[in-house]
Amino acid sequence: MTRDPAVSVRGLTKSYGSFDAVRGIDFDIARGETFALLGPNGAGKSTTIEILEGYRDRTGGVVEVLGTDPGVGGTAWKARLGMVLQTSAEAANASVREQLAHFARFYPSPRDVDEVIAAVGLTEKAKTRVRNLSGGQRRRLDVALGVVGRPELLFLDEPTTGFDPEARHQFWDLIRDLKRDGTTILLTTHYLDEAAQLSDRAAVIARGRLVAMGDIGELGGAAARIPIVRWRDRDGTTCTERSSTPAAVVARVSREAAGEPRDLEVIRPTLEDIYLDLVREAERPVGAVS
Repeated sequence: MTRDPAVSVRGLTKSYGSFDAVRGIDFDIARGETFALLGPNGAGKSTTIEILEGYRDRTGGVVEVLGTDPGVGGTAWKARLGMVLQTSAEAANASVREQLAHFARFYPSPRDVDEVIAAVGLTEKAKTRVRNLSGGQRRRLDVALGVVGRPELLFLDEPTTGFDPEARHQFWDLIRDLKRDGTTILLTTHYLDEAAQLSDRAAVIARGRLVAMGDIGELGGAAARIPIVRWRDRDGTTCTERSSTPAAVVARVSREAAGEPRDLEVIRPTLEDIYLDLVREAERPVGAVS
């Protein structure tokens, strides 16, 4: 990765009348990095991405994508981008290969069409009309259309919706290959395991603000990763205690109970646990007690 970022955002805002959808966010994405933008529905993720893609005007702030303000990016700039949107409108009467070959001609240095079809697991459906594909197969075609142009920057907006577990893992392998080729990737997903598998860094957005950002293994800080010991007391009360030395807590509780307490477990917070805690805290009404 180079010092020159693929994406630079400073003070980004977007308002619709009195409603502020995005409230002054800042972040950079390095070239060659896979960056996950996480958040609940309505948090401002899609608005932010549409501004970066040049589909939506911003209210304020400074944005550069591949060295260009996306608000004025022309055809040559757009040819350097790949996009896998949540919804798309393929030509229903074209075959998978015809559709992909048609799109490949829009780019100066496209990937081999048959290699892309194989990479998304559609080789057996290459001659099938798009209208006859299942929902999951059409989603794979969306991914193929997004990567066939050999983009410098790839936007992936909920890319594996409708994929079965095997197809998701095949897709992850494809994304890793793209990363090895130097592609910069901006990912949004509700699958936190997907973000953990693919991303170098992540940012969490809630109520239009970035509430956390960092390396995927450090998001939320060290305190968010302190293990939780949970057990059931003699009177049936569920007890919990956070500790960086959970074995010592287990030993103490076992001594006090004169044996192993009921339902004893040690929980190490996952990325999903940390994400949910960050979002709950951000969406808690001002003045509410934690």
